[in-house]
Amino acid sequence: MSRIAKAPIVLPKGVEAQIANGLLSVKGSKGTLQLALNANVQIVNEDNTLKFSAKTEERNAMAHAGTARALVQNMVTGVAKGFERKLELVGVGYRAKAQGKTVNLVLGFSHPIDYQLPEGVTAETPSQTEIVLKSADRQLLGQVAAELRKFRAPEPYKGKGVRYSGEQVYRKEAKKK
Repeated sequence: MSRIAKAPIVLPKGVEAQIANGLLSVKGSKGTLQLALNANVQIVNEDNTLKFSAKTEERNAMAHAGTARALVQNMVTGVAKGFERKLELVGVGYRAKAQGKTVNLVLGFSHPIDYQLPEGVTAETPSQTEIVLKSADRQLLGQVAAELRKFRAPEPYKGKGVRYSGEQVYRKEAKKK
């Protein structure tokens, strides 16, 4: 049985939640996010507190309630504070530059890469080897970071590539003669 679903979510000041037609909409200072609700989950909004429960006693229904609670908690945190993800570029000549809704990457290929950011994600480049992504939607932010990392994932011999901030790349020893 899910213990996560039993914990209510208290909405911070400036955050509103509305439930209508199977959609939960959370609105705050950083934007508005929506979530399609599962048929097994019941959400009640009382005095700026969201309470989650399963509509049936099935084990699956409680699991869905716990998942819905975790997703809604991420939505509330996102519209109140926002999320950020940092990427580091390691390698000679590797650099990045954010220009509006585009991130220009030079990663050792014969051509530069221009990545268009989706709506709701912003990028900053404090230095040429750092990218800071910000968004209210945690899932979208993680997807964008993974797509940028995929252009040149860290390789195990020299450690070159795009990596998450704080990620440790396990190095392999080179081939011996």
